[in-house]
Parts: sequence; C-alpha cells; structure tokens
Amino acid sequence: MHGWIDSLGKTAGGVLNAHGPAVPATATTYSPGDVSIHFFLQLAVILIACRIVGWLGKRFLGQPQVVGEMIAGVVLGPSLLGLFFPDLQGAIFPKETRNVLYAGSQLGVGLYMFLVGTTLRLDHFRAKAKSASAVSFAGIAAPFGIAVLITPLLLGVPGLFAPGITQANATLFLGACIALTAFPMLARIITERGLGDSALGTLALTAGAFDDAVSWCVLAVVLATFGGGAGVAILAIGGGIVWAALVLLFAPRLLAPLGRRVEREGSMSHFALAVVLAAFCTSAFLMDAVGIHAIFGGFIMGVAMPRGLLSSEIKRTVEPLAVVLLLPMFFTYSGLNTRLDMVNSAPLLLAALLILLASILAKGGACYLAARLSGEDNRTALGIGALMNSRGLMELIIINIGLQKGIIGPTLFAMLVLMAIVTTVMATPLFEFVYGKHVRATDRVRA
Repeated sequence: MHGWIDSLGKTAGGVLNAHGPAVPATATTYSPGDVSIHFFLQLAVILIACRIVGWLGKRFLGQPQVVGEMIAGVVLGPSLLGLFFPDLQGAIFPKETRNVLYAGSQLGVGLYMFLVGTTLRLDHFRAKAKSASAVSFAGIAAPFGIAVLITPLLLGVPGLFAPGITQANATLFLGACIALTAFPMLARIITERGLGDSALGTLALTAGAFDDAVSWCVLAVVLATFGGGAGVAILAIGGGIVWAALVLLFAPRLLAPLGRRVEREGSMSHFALAVVLAAFCTSAFLMDAVGIHAIFGGFIMGVAMPRGLLSSEIKRTVEPLAVVLLLPMFFTYSGLNTRLDMVNSAPLLLAALLILLASILAKGGACYLAARLSGEDNRTALGIGALMNSRGLMELIIINIGLQKGIIGPTLFAMLVLMAIVTTVMATPLFEFVYGKHVRATDRVRA
C-alpha cells in the first residue's frame, strides 16, 4: 500500500508532500511497476471522464460522444484539472509515464481509422469523384490563400512564430493548420449519424483524407526547410505515395483468399484476426516511419480489406475495444499538451478571432461553394461545409509538432487550439441544422 502511494506521489517536478504542494526533487525515476500503476489509474480516470463529459455533451448540448471525449481530454490536462488541482493532475499524469499513454493513443486512433477504411464505399467515390476532387481542391487552395493574407499580420505580433522563421515557412505552416479536417472526428460524426456508407459520408471522408494528407506533406516541407533537411520532405511525400499505391494495387489480391476463408467458415478465426492486425500494424508503421502519420496507414489498409463477412467481422471484433478503451487515450494525450490560458490580452484576442473567422470562411465556405459548383444540392453542400470545417485533435497533433520543433510559440499554439475547439464544437449542431434533421424528416415522410 505504501509503495502505491509513494509511486502515485511522484510528479514531473518532484514528490507530493503530505502537508503541502509538491517538493522539487533533483531526479525522479520510475520503475516498470510505477509506470504500470499509473497506466491503469490513467485508463480508469480517462474512461470515467470521457463517459461523464460525453453524456453531458449529448444530454445538454446535442454533441456526439466523440466531442465529449475531446473536451474531456482538455479537462484532464493543464487547462482545467492542472489549473485548479496541479498536484493531483501531476500525480495522475506525470510526464515520465506519458510515453505509454502516447503509444496506446496512436494504436487507438490508428485502429479506428482502419475501421473507417473498411466501411468506405468505393462505388460512391467513383460516382462522386468530381465533387470529391472539387471539394478537396477548394479545401486546400482557400486555406493557403487566406494564410497568405493573414500571416504578415501575425508575424507583426511578437512571440507568435519562431524568431528566425521566414514568411514562406510561416505561411505554409498556418495554411496547413487551416486546411486540416478532423479526420477521426469527421469519421466518428458520420458513423454515429449512420452516414458511413452514404454518398455524403463517402464524399466528406474522401475529401477530408486528401486534405489532411496534403497538410501533412506541407508540414514535412516546412520541417525540411526549417532545419530537417530536404530528405525529410522527399521521404514523407514519396514514401507515402509509393506505399499507398502498393497497398491499393496489391493488398486486395493478397487478402482475397483470407476473405474467402472467412466466408467459408462463417466467422473470423484467431488466425484471420492476427493476419488482419499484422497488416494494419505494418501499414501504420510504414506511414509513420516515412513521416506522414500512422492513421493514414491504417485507413489505407482498411480500404484495401475485402468487403463482405471479413469486413463485418473486423468491425464486430475490433470496434468495441478501439472506440471505448483506446481512442479516448488519444484525446487525453493531446489534451495533456494543451493550455488555453495563454491568450490573455486584447490584441491577442483579436488575433485569435482573426484566425478563427479566417479558418471558418476558408475551409467551410470554400468547401460549400465547391460542392455547389460540382452539382450538389444546397443542403448537401451545406452539410459538406459544416463537416469539413471541423478540425478536432488532428489540429492539436500538427500544432504540437510545430511547437515542439520551434516553428510557433506557446501563444499562437493556444490560439490554434481555440480555433480547433470552436470549429469542432460547432460542426455537429450546424450539420444537424442544415442537413441531419431535414434528411430524417424526409425519411419519415417517405416511410
């Protein structure tokens, strides 16, 4: 019992004192047993917080469970729990134990995007190829265009960008941040609304996946020119394209016998599940290794999986664990790196408002116009614009990278976090207002 208390009392900056705040320590070491204790405690806290906040979001704000989980992650971080109860927050989530939490979070979000890939309807994509291409292009071009306009203004505010950054690098990074769509968030919203195999769902997922992939490639270019070397950009872009092409061309043929075996047996054996998970892990590893992101490797492998009983069994077997246990780890880990108390003056609030309005106009507005010009009806185009404007914690991932690499400062980081939260929270009610409730009403009339 005393060992458990001693282990829990270790914090990133010292050891908790029974009669007061944390006492600084010169060094804090964590044994595997200490990490294990914290890991299970963290999982319990994460699950309870996500369920409670998710229920509150559904009950009072009409938000899907995924938005509640995102907010719960921020609540558990330094923005709320760490602000009012820093010793408790540091005891539950000490920095020395977060590597395990990070690995679990990547597994969770990667598995979920793998599941999304298995439900992607390629026939819908072919039917909506024109609209998807137009929406994708608009969702990239407009954000980078607006970034060209507002970056010089932001460079005039001290501390937002790194001191030695060029205007070109700052523009590219900000454009990538605005162009991002919350791919995991978008997938959860579409799935929870029963639109996973619909034409609108496929169009939004396809456009969102392409826009995010381009944003990550642009980030690789920024990292290369900011100090990572040209090899970083070449490996990320070239390696990602080559692996995606290989998976989409050859994986369906190689996995077809496995699909037929599952059909014959009427269920998925442990052997079949092991093969599927090994293929997912390999694809996620390679995409992460080249510098894109593991979730795109998982998504691509999911797209290549044979349809039919195999994909149904994958969903039945893997989804509960991925959604209920692993995915909330992803939101919490990102929330632990988020601070919302950095924007604390009128000029900074104006800059944050400028970023927010520019982001909504550039992403949501441009995708709506592109869908309309491609022949989609007004209601569908509004739904696409509302969904594509959501950024979620994909935004937090890319801006964390920018902060860690010294591209942006903590203040701009906080502004971009605010933009991510606002655009994500507004996505669901806006989508319901312009599309969801109308479609359900039409279905009831037809029934």
